[in-house]
Amino acid sequence: MISSDIVVHIKSMPIFKNLPSHNMEQLASIAIDQHFRRGEIVFSEGDKGTGFYVVVSGRVKIFKLSFEGKEQILHFFGPGEPFGEVAIFEGWRFPAHAQCVNDTRIFFFPRDAFVDLLKRHPTLSLNMLAILSMRLRKFTHLVEDLSLKEVPGRLAAYLLYLRERNGGRSFFELDISKSQLASLLGTIPETVSRIFTKMNKQGIIHSDGRHIQILDAERLRCLSEEGERL
Repeated sequence: MISSDIVVHIKSMPIFKNLPSHNMEQLASIAIDQHFRRGEIVFSEGDKGTGFYVVVSGRVKIFKLSFEGKEQILHFFGPGEPFGEVAIFEGWRFPAHAQCVNDTRIFFFPRDAFVDLLKRHPTLSLNMLAILSMRLRKFTHLVEDLSLKEVPGRLAAYLLYLRERNGGRSFFELDISKSQLASLLGTIPETVSRIFTKMNKQGIIHSDGRHIQILDAERLRCLSEEGERL
């Protein structure tokens, strides 16, 4: 019997928007409901991609490790966001590690069953292509940020991204630690702390622990897009 709870969550996921009710039920019938504790690994780099995942609640960190064991965070995924989609079309091995930042609930969609649905429902295929295209743009911007922008510009871009993700609100809370943020930006926690201090002193933001208020969005934009210095 299909769980009504799973159907409700699938209906709320952007990747499955505009699908008719019977498609939602078909997706629910193949979804595997998984629960992970904080720090648990969902998959490791090199694992065979037998399907993809969508976060229901909690947060997942995608990262790579250097030969020296240094962690480089690539992205964080939260409720409603898919990850591991590389497995859908080719069944490739996962190119990075996925780890739960906190207690997390995830729906796993096995590749073979999902591809069968794709073949029978073009709307679902178009949704997947849109998600993959958006993901490609995000990683292109990530490469640009890490290679072309100074650290203040990277941090400014991330704060503007958080504002957008929070519906345009200028007051929000960092959902990751300063050390995780530093790894995401390709720097060290001490540098992030110094930049936060400068932004506070110059009236660009007001920060209190993880609580952030953007006071001058235009200045953040200049730091992010025009390379303005602090």
